[in-house]
Amino acid sequence: MVNQNDNNFNARHMIEALRSGIPSREVGYCFSFARARIMREIGNELKKVAEGGQSGGMFVSGKYGEGKTHLLNTVFNMAQEKNMAVSFVSLSKETPFDKPYMVYSKVVQNTYLPGRPLPGFGHIFDGMTQKSPLALELCEFCLKHLETDKLYYVLKSYLATEDVDEKFMLMADMEGDFMANATVKSIYRRIYSEKVNFSENFNKFRHAWDYFSFLNQLILKSGCSGWVLLFDEAELVGRLSKKARQSSYINMSRFIHPEKPANLKSAYSIFAFNASFIPDVIEGKQEYDNIEQNPISPEMDRRIKTVLNHISTAPQLVPLNRDEIMAVLEKIQELHGTAYNWEPGADMEELFSAAERRGYLLRTRIRAAVEILDQLYQYGSAGDIKVNKLEEASYSEEVSDAPPEEPDADF
Repeated sequence: MVNQNDNNFNARHMIEALRSGIPSREVGYCFSFARARIMREIGNELKKVAEGGQSGGMFVSGKYGEGKTHLLNTVFNMAQEKNMAVSFVSLSKETPFDKPYMVYSKVVQNTYLPGRPLPGFGHIFDGMTQKSPLALELCEFCLKHLETDKLYYVLKSYLATEDVDEKFMLMADMEGDFMANATVKSIYRRIYSEKVNFSENFNKFRHAWDYFSFLNQLILKSGCSGWVLLFDEAELVGRLSKKARQSSYINMSRFIHPEKPANLKSAYSIFAFNASFIPDVIEGKQEYDNIEQNPISPEMDRRIKTVLNHISTAPQLVPLNRDEIMAVLEKIQELHGTAYNWEPGADMEELFSAAERRGYLLRTRIRAAVEILDQLYQYGSAGDIKVNKLEEASYSEEVSDAPPEEPDADF
C-alpha cells in the first residue's frame, strides 16, 4: 500500500519552500502561469534557439521579492521541457563576473542536462572510447576551433588513461579545476610516448572561454537542443571596482551576443538584476562617463555600452495584478490541501485581504498566505478567517506531518 506521505511529498516540498521564502524549480513550475506575457516572449526565444541554432539572451530587472528568481526557475523548467541543458548560477564573491575562469567552474557545478536530477556532465563520458564518434568530434573541435589546444590533449589523455588518479585530475580540469600545462604534457607524453608542444600555452585569465566553448559543444553533441544560462543576482556586479565592472559587462556581452572567443552556439542567457542597479550603479557610478574616461578599445567600449543599454531598457517585473495574485493564492491553497491531505475551503477574498495586509512584496504575501493556511489546518481559524467546513479526516494525520508554526515577526 502506497504511503499517503509519499504521494504528497512534492506538494509538501513546495509548501516548505514557499513558507521559507526560498524559490525552487518545483515552485517555479507550479507558478508558470504568472507573468504570462514575458514568459511567452522567453518561450518564443527558446523555441528559436532550439529549432534554429541561433544564440542570444536578455536582461530582466525587478525589485527585491517581486519574483525574479521564481521567473528564472520557471524558465529552467520550460527549457528542460524543450530538451535543453540549463545552468543556473547566482553571482557572488565566489562568482565574480570579471573572472570567467571562476564563473566557468560555478556554471559546471550548476549545469543540468535534460532528465538528469544531478548537475554535471561526467556521465557523458561513461563508456566513451577514443574512437567513439562523439570523442572524435570533440577532439577535432578542441584541436581546430579553440584559442589553445590544451583541451585536445586533456580529452585525449582522459580517454586513454587507465590510471584512476589521472582520470580524476583530467575530468576535474574539464570541470574548471585547471591543471598546470606541464602536468598535462607529462601525462600525455607518458600515455602516447609523444612530446607535446601547445600551439599556445594555456592561461586561465586569457583562455577560460575555451572551456565555455567546449562545454557548449559537449552539450549540443550529446543530443541537447540548446543551452540556457540563467544568472541571478547580477546586481552584485555593482560592488566590483570600476575596471572589474567594465570587464563584467564585456563578459555579459559575450553571452548575450556570442562572438569569439566564446562563440557559443544554440545558447540563450538571461541576467536578472535588482531594479536599483540602474540608479545606484549605472547612474550613481556614472558608467557611461567611465567609458569615455577609461576607454579600452572601440570594440570593447561598444560592447560595454550595448550591455548598459540592455540593462537600462530591460523588462521590469512589475507587481502582479489582483487577478494574478488571486490565481497564485488559489494554487497555494490547492498545494497546501494536497500536502497535508485536507480541504482548506478558505474564502479566497478573505485570504487575499489578509495576505495583502502583511506587505506589498509578492514574497511576503505568499509567505503570509502559507502561514494563514497553516493556522487554518492546525486550529480551524486564523484571525477572522475560518475553515468553511471541518471534517474529522482533516486531522487524521500523524502530528509530525503538521507544518511548524512560525512567529508573526517573520512577516
